[in-house]
Amino acid sequence: METTDEENIMRYTDSLYYDLEQTTKFFKAFSLKFFKKLNVNLSPDEYVTIETILCNAGICQRDLAKLILKDRANTGKILDSLEEKGYITRFVDMKNNRLVRKMGVTETGKIVYDEVTEKLKAAINKIHAMHGNSKIPKEEKEALRNTLKRFRDNLSRIVDMQI
Repeated sequence: METTDEENIMRYTDSLYYDLEQTTKFFKAFSLKFFKKLNVNLSPDEYVTIETILCNAGICQRDLAKLILKDRANTGKILDSLEEKGYITRFVDMKNNRLVRKMGVTETGKIVYDEVTEKLKAAINKIHAMHGNSKIPKEEKEALRNTLKRFRDNLSRIVDMQI
């Protein structure tokens, strides 16, 4: 019987799981520094939250938490911060004959989101320009994204995120 590469791994630190975990840690540190350097009034989590609300108008907190992969308590803290800054508004609506708190992005939130998005695009383009030939071709990026999505989908079937 043929064995896969993952079955031949003797140590966790030689696995794809470990590589992804380490990459995630580096990227988390990078994104925090990146947002701080951009001098914007948003954390990476707040930015993703605004973007998710913009893409899913009238979303409720539970559904938002599932999309941003945060538990409801952390999602609530992010939403409190965004509401305090005047970037989102929360309102009560009906869903399945129940009152549910939903949210939307304010005009101020849209303006800030657009400003941060422009700064992010410019910064990312600058990073790509600095690295010249080490840039990853579009086809490889798409293949990696597709592979990561399949990997995430497989993990989501066995991991209960408690959201």
